[in-house]
Amino acid sequence: MRKNFKRHEPKEKDVIITVKRLGINGEGIGYYRKKIIFIPGALPDEVVVAKILEEFPHYIQAELVRIKQQSPDRVTFPKGVNPAIGGLELAHLTYDKQLEFKRDNMLEALKKFHPRGYNKYKVKRTIAAPNPWHYRNKAQYQIEQDHGKVKLGLFAPNSHELYDLPVMPTQSEATQKTERQIKALVEKMHVTIANPYRRSAGLKTIVVRQAEATQEIQVTLITVGHEIKNLLPLSKEIMKLPNVVSVYQNETDWRNPQVWGNKTEKLAGKNQITEEILGKKFALSPRAFFQLNPVQTVNLYSEALKFLDLNKDETLIDAYSGVGTLGIIASDHVKQVIGIETIPEAVDDAKHNVELNHIKNADYIQGSVEKVLPRLQEDGIAIDALIVDPPRTGLAKSLIKTLLRIKPRTFVYVSCNPSTLAQDLVLLSEAYDVRLIENVDMLPQTPRCECIAKLTLRK
Repeated sequence: MRKNFKRHEPKEKDVIITVKRLGINGEGIGYYRKKIIFIPGALPDEVVVAKILEEFPHYIQAELVRIKQQSPDRVTFPKGVNPAIGGLELAHLTYDKQLEFKRDNMLEALKKFHPRGYNKYKVKRTIAAPNPWHYRNKAQYQIEQDHGKVKLGLFAPNSHELYDLPVMPTQSEATQKTERQIKALVEKMHVTIANPYRRSAGLKTIVVRQAEATQEIQVTLITVGHEIKNLLPLSKEIMKLPNVVSVYQNETDWRNPQVWGNKTEKLAGKNQITEEILGKKFALSPRAFFQLNPVQTVNLYSEALKFLDLNKDETLIDAYSGVGTLGIIASDHVKQVIGIETIPEAVDDAKHNVELNHIKNADYIQGSVEKVLPRLQEDGIAIDALIVDPPRTGLAKSLIKTLLRIKPRTFVYVSCNPSTLAQDLVLLSEAYDVRLIENVDMLPQTPRCECIAKLTLRK
């Protein structure tokens, strides 16, 4: 019978805690009355006063009140930003220690799931970002009207409270400036804004993305409903802003829990913006996935290519290929590239990018990897090398079974989640040796990191 655990109201509100370590989300962790206590904003070795917010059967959630004994690794949190928003969970920690934390996260995940031979894995130092600030080339801000005042920014984690963001120190200056200029235009032109309480139609989200190589800016206005007052005039004014080359409308509804809807329509300008990585060009439509840190992406893909150790006689499978970045970059080093992706628009973008780069040995297929791979093998295609870059949930168990049956000679696993990588390695290590894992810090000031694992078929 399933038990319904209820949280307990804490008997005491303020407690003194010695912080022992950081949790996977960057929060300080200590112990109170033999229970683990989570304190966002606290650092290891600090003695802090914390306010207990909620007490559960196995843990306590608290907030930082004040610091009695400060860590030497603490730095000043950026001014003008509310610490309650997401995306700055480690901004109070020195950057060197952030890099150590991200490597430790990978090591802790391996200890937790202990895949075969994990204690012999070489986990290299985290590759630092060239610039730990102003690196994000995409801003996705929510917009609301609150008592006649327009707010544009981010929700606090696990909350419906929207914080206006005049300043966001991890966002590129151009995307941040464009967001604020659009906010001013929305106010000036009295564009209808969606109301989450009334479930009414209107503008809901403003997405601004810039290509590092060309400086082109693409704007997407995500709306609830299609016919929105003054949306077309707004798009014409947005096109006058510096570097903006296209404006799109993406339509969603209140039943959709995701930010993006399924229908996207161009309102003005070019079809795509063009990015360039390692000498290859990539045309990006609004929904195409691309790494948020284009400068550090060069390091990520360069390391992945080294790990693959490809030769001219091999066929490379680029699984979860997106717009074809990894496969297209690797195409000069192999006989053939075959990309597999479930999202039709991404496959279209990948094919366009193949043509854009005048590549003759790459093709992209729409479908799930676990279904397409066996079909390729049946067609007599040698699956020599493989690269996978799955979502945070990791590889589907059915895909892992397929890989263990097909057994490509070598493959590289690019992951944005150390826990799911370590968990997947438990099954994959039945047939593969894990020679090397390297972290690349794509998102400084946050606990998130990209991990690259090199797997070689055991003889």
